[in-house]
Amino acid sequence: MLGQLFSLFFPRLCAVCHKSLISVEKLLCLGCISDLPRSGYWLREENIVANLFCESPEIRAQHASSLLYYTKESPYHQLLIRLKYKGETQIGIELGQWFGAELIKAPLYQTIEAIVPVPLHPKKERKRGYNQSQLFAQGIALSTGWTLETTVLRRNRHTATQTKLNRDERRQNVAGAFCLSNPERIAGKHILLVDDVLTTGATLQTCVAELLKVPGCKIWVGTIAYVE
Repeated sequence: MLGQLFSLFFPRLCAVCHKSLISVEKLLCLGCISDLPRSGYWLREENIVANLFCESPEIRAQHASSLLYYTKESPYHQLLIRLKYKGETQIGIELGQWFGAELIKAPLYQTIEAIVPVPLHPKKERKRGYNQSQLFAQGIALSTGWTLETTVLRRNRHTATQTKLNRDERRQNVAGAFCLSNPERIAGKHILLVDDVLTTGATLQTCVAELLKVPGCKIWVGTIAYVE
């Protein structure tokens, strides 16, 4: 009775269309789930996202994909806004579970052993209260059973936001911003490096270059969204 009264005055709403959710729905209504702009890149060896990591041996992740493909005008953009800036941490975990459910069935991802999230600088993580990429990684781990490694990559320099920078400025901004910690934990392993949003790939390329210093380490990349 109490739960029904609570739902009456505080209904759970779809994070995209804002319609009331029914009992079996969690983050999105069934309509918005079916309309998710899934990229399907995890099934394609060559795709737009993977092509961002083919420029040189130093940043050559052998495959890359994103769960979603959309523009900032897409209503699904609200998911990232609410995750990154409004403290709705469950969105990151839920999106990770959806992505993980796709990856565990994809032939290209059958040898993945561990997941490494792109770290935030400790100062920024304290201010936000969480790392959205790590939440996404946790969701993937829940769906796949792959090991979550949060201590092998460290952000050792606080950087300015990348939002208004061009490709070259983004690369300069994150140059030397990451370093290895406990590299023996991923030596010889097939790793999925994950982040929230991929645009130019500058941050992820810097992380890939660092992880490839680990002997025998093989890197795949996965993100919540690719925004062209």
